[in-house]
Amino acid sequence: MKAIKTKRFVGDESGAVAATYALALIPLIAFAGIAMDYARLMGMDSELQNGADQAALAGASQLDGRTGACSRAAAAASAMLTNKAILASDDDTISLPNEGVCDAVGQIRFWQDKAKTTAATNDDNANYIEVGVDLRTVDYALMPITGLISSPQIRGVALAGMGSAICKLPPIMMCNPNEPGSLEFPVENYVGYGVRLIANDGGGYVPGNFGYLETDAGNGAIATARTLGRTEVPGDCTATDDVTTKPGEQISVLDALNTRHGIYANGLNNVCGQGDGLCPPSGNARIDLLKNQGNNCSISNAGFQVGPNPYRPTTTGAYNPATLDPMGYPRDKCHAVSVTGVCGSFIGNADWDRTNYFRSNAHVWPGGTMPLNNNWGNYGYTELLTVPQNTPTRYQVYRFEAANNKLGSQAVGNLTAQGAPLCPTPTGAIPPGSAPDRRVLSIAVINCLDQNVRGKTEDVQVKEWVDVFLVEPSARRGNGASLVTEASDVYVEIIGRSTLGGGADRGQEIRKDVPYLVE
Repeated sequence: MKAIKTKRFVGDESGAVAATYALALIPLIAFAGIAMDYARLMGMDSELQNGADQAALAGASQLDGRTGACSRAAAAASAMLTNKAILASDDDTISLPNEGVCDAVGQIRFWQDKAKTTAATNDDNANYIEVGVDLRTVDYALMPITGLISSPQIRGVALAGMGSAICKLPPIMMCNPNEPGSLEFPVENYVGYGVRLIANDGGGYVPGNFGYLETDAGNGAIATARTLGRTEVPGDCTATDDVTTKPGEQISVLDALNTRHGIYANGLNNVCGQGDGLCPPSGNARIDLLKNQGNNCSISNAGFQVGPNPYRPTTTGAYNPATLDPMGYPRDKCHAVSVTGVCGSFIGNADWDRTNYFRSNAHVWPGGTMPLNNNWGNYGYTELLTVPQNTPTRYQVYRFEAANNKLGSQAVGNLTAQGAPLCPTPTGAIPPGSAPDRRVLSIAVINCLDQNVRGKTEDVQVKEWVDVFLVEPSARRGNGASLVTEASDVYVEIIGRSTLGGGADRGQEIRKDVPYLVE
C-alpha cells in the first residue's frame, strides 16, 4: 500500500505550472524592474530633450542678424527653460544660464553653419543656436541587481535655426556692387544711394546686372510679368537664404513693372487683366515723363514721352538751365550725366539734384525751394534715422508729398506732368505706405562673382534682402548725345533692410520667419 502511494506521488503532475511560475517569478520581477528603470531613464531623457528643443526654438526666433541678436536669443532660450525634471533624482530643477556672447562656448552656443564647424563671431553671422540643458541622473530601483546604482548623466542638446521666406513680392535680385573687392553689403552705408540696374543678358552676371528668381508662378515671360505687375503676386514664397536665379533678359516684362508708375503698354491683358485692374499704380506716380492728351497710356508719342525741356545735366556740379520741365525724382547726379554715368559703379552716391527738383516743381513747392529742417519722416526704416534733414532721400520726399497733398499735375504745353496717376484712372491707385507700396520692392543682394552665378543657378546664398524705391520707369529716353537711359534700365534707391513682417508704416509686410529644429 505504501509502495502504491509513493509511486502515485512520484507520478502526480498536478501543481507543476505553479512551480514553473515560482521559478520564473524572480527573473520576471527583475525584468519588470529593469523595464521600469529604463522607462524612467527614457522619460527623463525626453524631458531634457523637449526642454532643449523648446529653448533652441525660442532662441532661434531672435536670430535676425541685427544688433543684439545673440543676447536676445540667449535671453529667450533661458527664459523658456525654467522647468521641473520630474524623473530626475539629483535635482528636479532645469535651468539654462543666460549666455549672450556670440561664440560657441558654454551651454548656449552660436554657429555660422548647420555642421557646427564654424563658430559665430557676431550678431550678423549667428545663424544657428545650440542649447545644452543641465546634466541629470536617475537613481535606479531594481537595476542595482545588475550592478548599476544610477544612470549616467544625461543632457538634452538641440540645434535650431531660422527659416525665412519673402512672400508675395516680385522675385528680383541684384549683384553686390562691392564685388570683387568685398563680399559684404552694409545696407546702412547705402541708404539713399541710387542704383542703376541693367537687365541681365542671360550669359552671366557681373556687378551692375540684375535679374529674377525662380518661383512656382509659372514659366515664360508672361508669368514673370505677372509677378512684377500684380498686387496679388502669383506663386508661393521665396526662401531668403537659398534661391535659384532665373536666366533671360526679358526686357518686355519691365512693361509690367512700369504699371506701378501708371504707365500701361499695349497687350497687358494677359498680365494685368481686362482694364489693367490687377496692376494698379501708386497713388504718387510722379515721374520724369510727361503725358500727351488722350487715352494712350503707353510710352509713345501719343502717350508718355520725354518733355521739351527735360532734366539733362552735363556736369555733377551746378546745373542751372533757363527752362526746365517739372521733374520726376531724378537719378544721382553722377548717373544722370550720361548713359553709363561717372559714378565708377552702377551704385551712386546719394547726391541727387534736390535744388532743381524743387525749383522745377514750384507749383507743388511754393517758391520752388526745399523747406529746411522739415520732418521728412522715417516710415519705419531705422536706416533712415541717420539721413540729415537737409538731404532727404527720394523715398522720403515721395512719402511726404503723398501725405501732404502735394500731388497736383501741371500742364506743359499739350503735355501733363503727373503727380497723382493719370492712368488708368486715379481712383484705382494705391496710396504710398499701403501693403504693398507699389513703388517699393524687396530684392535679394547676391555675390554673383563669388558664387559663379550664370543663367539659372541653384542654391545661391542671399547676402541681404533690401527694400528699394522705384525712382523712374523703365524707358529709352532720347537719341544720340541726349540718350541717358536704355529700355532695360531700372533705377532704384536703397531705403533699408527688408524686415520681419514690415510694420504699420511699412508697405512691405512680406517676410515670414519660422524657427526650425536642425537636430
